[in-house]
This record gives sequence, C-alpha cells and structure tokens, in this order.
Amino acid sequence: MIVLVVLGALLVLALLAVVHWYLWRRLVRDVSVPGGRWRRAGTVLAVVLPLLSVGALVGGRLFPMAVERWFAWPGFLWLPVLLYLLIALGVGELLRPVLLRLPARRAEPAAVAVATVARAPQAAEAVPAPEADGPSAPAAPSPERRLFVARAIALGASGAAAAVVGTGTYGVLRGPRLKHVTVPLAKLPARAHGYRIAVVSDIHLGPILGRAHTQRIVDTINAAQPDLITIVGDLVDGTVPELGRDAEPLARLRARDGAFFVTGNHEYFSGAAPWVDFVRELGVHPLQNARVELGGFDLAGINDIAGEREGDGPDFGKALGDRDRDRTAVLLSHQPVTIHDAVRHGVDLQLSGHTHGGQLWPGNYLAELANPTVAGLERYGDTQLYVTRGAGAWGPPVRVGAPSDITIVTLASLRA
Repeated sequence: MIVLVVLGALLVLALLAVVHWYLWRRLVRDVSVPGGRWRRAGTVLAVVLPLLSVGALVGGRLFPMAVERWFAWPGFLWLPVLLYLLIALGVGELLRPVLLRLPARRAEPAAVAVATVARAPQAAEAVPAPEADGPSAPAAPSPERRLFVARAIALGASGAAAAVVGTGTYGVLRGPRLKHVTVPLAKLPARAHGYRIAVVSDIHLGPILGRAHTQRIVDTINAAQPDLITIVGDLVDGTVPELGRDAEPLARLRARDGAFFVTGNHEYFSGAAPWVDFVRELGVHPLQNARVELGGFDLAGINDIAGEREGDGPDFGKALGDRDRDRTAVLLSHQPVTIHDAVRHGVDLQLSGHTHGGQLWPGNYLAELANPTVAGLERYGDTQLYVTRGAGAWGPPVRVGAPSDITIVTLASLRA
C-alpha cells in the first residue's frame, strides 16, 4: 500500500513538472529575450508556484493552521489559474497555425525590435536563394511573426485565465446567494403546505474561509426567515481549537423549529466527535442516525459514509426503521449516493450537498461520474433528491460555472 502511495505521489509530481515546463515554454521562453528580466522572473515562478500548491494541499497534515494559511492563498489560487491557462493555451495551439499564416501587419514594432536583438547572430547567416524552377513553396513565418503570435497567444491566455479565476474568487468571497426550490410531496399534510427549509452545505471553514464567511451565511439565512435550518455536512476543514471561533456565528441562526446538523466526509478528516459536541454547544442540533418529529413531517439525519472507517457510518435502520410510513420523511444526508438506501426506506425527500456542483468547470463532468445528481432536484422512484451546490469552496476559493448557494426548499402539499 505504501509503495502504491509513493508511486502515485511521484506520478503526480512528474505530471506537475511536465505541465509547468510547458507553461514555462509558452509563457516565458517563447515570448522573452534570453537573460532578460521576464525570463528570469518567469523561470522562478515556474518553480515556486507548484511548490506552493503542493504545500497548500499537504499543509493541513504537516503544519498548524496559522502556518498553513501562508501556503493556502497563493498555492490554492494557482491551481485554478493553472487549469484555465492550460485550457486557454490549448485553444491557442489550435489557433497558432492560422495566426502564423495571416498577412503580417506593420503594427508589430515591439516584436520586431526584440526579435531583431534576440536573433541578431542568426540574421547574419546567409540564406540560400530559392530555386528558380518548380512551384514556389509557401514562405515560412518570419521569426518576428512567430514572436508576435507567441506573445498574442500568451497575453490572451493569461488574461482569460485571470478574468475567469478573478470572477470565480469574487463569487466565493462575496458569499452565497439564495436559491428557491418548491418540492411537492404527496403525503405532506395541508397544514405544512409552504413550510420553508433553509439548506446549507459545504461551508468549508478553513485556512481561507473563516468567521466573516460564516457571518455572511448566517445573515443570509436569517434574512430569509425560514421555518427550519439544515446544515448538511462539510462545515469545516480543521479542528475545533483551530476553527471553533470561526464557527461561532452559527449560534445566531434563527428559525421557528431550530437548526440541525449532519456530518460530512470532511468532519471525519478533522475529528467528527468534537465538532458534533461543539455545534451542539452553539445551539445547532446534531442528527446522528436519528430522527425528530416536526409538525407536518419527520426530519431524519444520518452520519456520513466516511464515518464507516471509524465505526460511525450511516445507519438507516436506526434513523428511519421504526417510523410511521404514513408521515412524510425528509432525510439529511451529506452525500447524494445514499439516495438508493433512502428509496428503500421510504424517504420522501433527501437533502444533500458534497458535490459543489463541480465547483470548477469542467469538474461537473467528473462529479457526474461519482454522484447520481450533481446539483438540483431529481426524482428516484417515489423519493426526490435535492442537491445544493454548497455555500463555500474546498481548496481554491474559486467557483466557475457552479455558483455557491443557500437554498430555501419550500414544501408543497398536494392536499392543500
């Protein structure tokens, strides 16, 4: 097992090295003068940035949170920049042959000047005259033209990546927006028609998102005045001593029927039991394979699948086994993959998170491979599954194509 882990780590490092060599070639070597400032600075960045990203990814296991924060911001932010640089440069590779064959314009003075200086020795070499006989071959692009195209592609790719990541970062730091979904339930009594549940998941308090992020979420939920608040896992990426203060604003959550919490997989990475005790002290009620009866339905919650490694996994029998099946059942389960067990136990509505909606496009396509539903409302037999994209972000504080949300789920009775 250890050998496989080491081999996997070496493979990842080798891939990072190849990718950064390619970036260095296209964004530094191909567009700069040998020995120039940008060549030197770009070479340093091509080494330092991947090291910071590795430090951000493993820092939580090696360093205290105060030290991890120094790696987290630059290291995690570089990962989405890297992703979108590669995508943009891939488009640039397709366009490069076309751009090289376009008629040259006079407005290439910078490229011409630099190329002339950089390639002066080569310019002095004799160039054989073309053969007089036979059809003339198309002229190869000049060095000046190649430099101009390389710089245009590098500038365009860098600008596109910066714009995408900047917008995605702003969306996360601004805080999640409210989303409204109405779910009709056949067994819901008329008196519960219009009942509103605030669903928030994947807050991911950690080295980047902290107390201010929690306060924004609390303010958004309280302003919506829901009847019930549900926190569906992945609240934190760290321990109670490290992040307890950042989670304290949850004590100010307000709803008629209170706030409830179930664990996500990241709670088990950080120590689930202390967090369960801590959120209880904040006035948020943990549902650990348990159920409560509310006015018009049963609210049940199960532990995350990650708890199975600690003998603390989901127990559907304990949470739902002895309930009255004539009553509507709403289940809190962090991961959407438990939907098939929920169907077997007669759950009417499962509320989940975990997927982040993919977080970074095209990550949604990968998320679809591991989850029955990535985001939104879908039906499985007589059970409906709603998956929120979550209110935070794991790793890079960036979302692209998957904006963060807090969802107000309104229950609708067919008897109303």
